[in-house]
Amino acid sequence: MSNDALLAVSSHSVNDYLACLQVVMVNTTLPANIGSAARAMHTMGLSRLTVIDPKLPIDETSVSHAAGGNELLSSALITPTLESAISDCQLVFAASSRSRHMPRPVVTPTQAAKIMFDFIDAQAALGADDSSVDTSSATSNKPNIAILFGREDRGLTNEELAYADYHIQIDANPAYPVLNVASAVQVIASFIFAYAQTHIQTADNLDSDASTDAQSTINVNLRQQWDEPAINQQQLQQLTQRTTDLMVQRGLANNEHLKSLPSRLSRLGSRLQLDQKEYQLLSALIAKLSKD
Repeated sequence: MSNDALLAVSSHSVNDYLACLQVVMVNTTLPANIGSAARAMHTMGLSRLTVIDPKLPIDETSVSHAAGGNELLSSALITPTLESAISDCQLVFAASSRSRHMPRPVVTPTQAAKIMFDFIDAQAALGADDSSVDTSSATSNKPNIAILFGREDRGLTNEELAYADYHIQIDANPAYPVLNVASAVQVIASFIFAYAQTHIQTADNLDSDASTDAQSTINVNLRQQWDEPAINQQQLQQLTQRTTDLMVQRGLANNEHLKSLPSRLSRLGSRLQLDQKEYQLLSALIAKLSKD
């Protein structure tokens, strides 16, 4: 990492990190829970709330439960579909109380926070390193990270969980590990806020050590630390659909009996965490094979 990149990372404040995160509530039943989630978010420094197709609109009970989070509640985005809400997200997490038929990597709230903040740091370093920035890229280096929360009665569907790169599970009584949705927001947000304090201090210490430590170290590359920005959810789903269509066209899959093929392809893309150049290469390859 260059000196400019290291400076860009170490100059991040807690609010800079938290501003990259949005809480997404899917098909919430009770308006009061939306207000309670807004209060929980405000308490832990999160400011971006998106509500997907709520069963009832935000009302007076939402406001009364939001308390100090009223401004956050009034600025909440209401959207009809999950796809539109996360289309420009490069990283998606989903709160899930149990493993599903098509499992994704499961992390604790603290592990999730580490993945989020390391990803943000990597994107900041990419933007600070002039030699690695493709100015023609339409994707901003500022990450957009979503955390999905499901319905009060049944959480997120398998299809909705399939959009997530990681599932977050909270340690709880195994006999009944299900939290109220607003409580889940509070718990996960508190872990993220707590991790933010430690992460900022660690970054400051690394910056200080870098100026005095002349010993070279191995440059370890995590998957998020490549030379191009990561693709977003819309691009991942487009690539999944194009690959599925190609396999059907080539007789490798039956359009009437796809079963879990799209979900497996989507999970594969999440595991690879493709960047913009890789996405362009694969898109060109699929287009060529589709024409031949």
